[in-house]
Amino acid sequence: MSPAGPPHGFQQDPGGVLYECLALGCWAPPPRALEPEPRPRPATPWPGRDGAGPCGREEKFCPPEGAGAPRSRQDGAGGVEARPAARPRLGRVEAVDGARRFANHRVLVEPAAAAGVAVMKFKNPPVNSLSLELLTEFVISLEKLENDKSFRGVILTSDHPGIFSAGLDLTEMCGRNPVHYAEYWKAVQELWLRLYLSNLVLVAAINGASPAGGCLMSLSCDYRIIADNPKYTIGLNETLLGIIAPFWFKDTLVNTVGHRTAERALQLGMLFPPAEALQVGMVDQVVPEDQVQSKALSVMAQWMAIPEHARQLTKSMMRKATADSLVKQREADIQNFVSFISRDSIQKSLHKYLEKLKQKKG
Repeated sequence: MSPAGPPHGFQQDPGGVLYECLALGCWAPPPRALEPEPRPRPATPWPGRDGAGPCGREEKFCPPEGAGAPRSRQDGAGGVEARPAARPRLGRVEAVDGARRFANHRVLVEPAAAAGVAVMKFKNPPVNSLSLELLTEFVISLEKLENDKSFRGVILTSDHPGIFSAGLDLTEMCGRNPVHYAEYWKAVQELWLRLYLSNLVLVAAINGASPAGGCLMSLSCDYRIIADNPKYTIGLNETLLGIIAPFWFKDTLVNTVGHRTAERALQLGMLFPPAEALQVGMVDQVVPEDQVQSKALSVMAQWMAIPEHARQLTKSMMRKATADSLVKQREADIQNFVSFISRDSIQKSLHKYLEKLKQKKG
């Protein structure tokens, strides 16, 4: 990295680096053991419509359309191997009103009240931090819905009202090895690519605070509805923590609110309460908390009334160039992240911060 800083936004905070910590630690997840955890055991992939994997092939990692086949090893300094995250085991699968309900450890998928619509709920208490397990389960669940032609739309929400998602999980970035860091960042990239390019109609039913990574997930949807509660702020607040939002975070925000508003919000690390988020275009509607789900369903009906083929092609036309910018630089983006997060000074700062949190919660 050059003295001016890495190209993709990873920068050290003189007072200690807190990468993607929410609202200056207000929503940081509780610390887990910092020793490296054993890799999850490979599990049987979710069956597709013909009994194969999510993309119609057995045991294959399926990149987003246009992303090309994944590479098992990066080109660049250190040659960090970035393997796809191991797929977790299927949770409980049961029939619900003629459809199926998927219950995993950290993602719950169930049919909505309207035909053709599923609800995906994050359930990674206490703050729905984006752990590697949640990221992997989420992508598998979305793949499953995309391959089930009975579903055309998905509502994303939290199983724990009050927090939509607190963003990246700090414990995935502390005390691990470079292979784990590469795997984790590739999973974060994959989540965004899958959401941003999905052929499904995606509506974010934001029923809690949504800073940083939680905001990115919301921005990647087709429509955003937030509960009218001043505590439920949303935004990319990385600069408050002494870091810079990765370029694809920035691009997603610019596409949503425009260049000037995005520049101001990113430089100041702004977290917007619902009314202000609506004013700048970060969300599309603000409704009472008890109406978030019903409003999401009514909006979904409007989007699903559009001829599917025309809507999907239009979405691809609008978003493909933005997604391609990450696809083309994906390996370099992973390498930059791994190089940054592996620094001794960064690891010491993260460890110190997590220990502080542990003492506070103790």
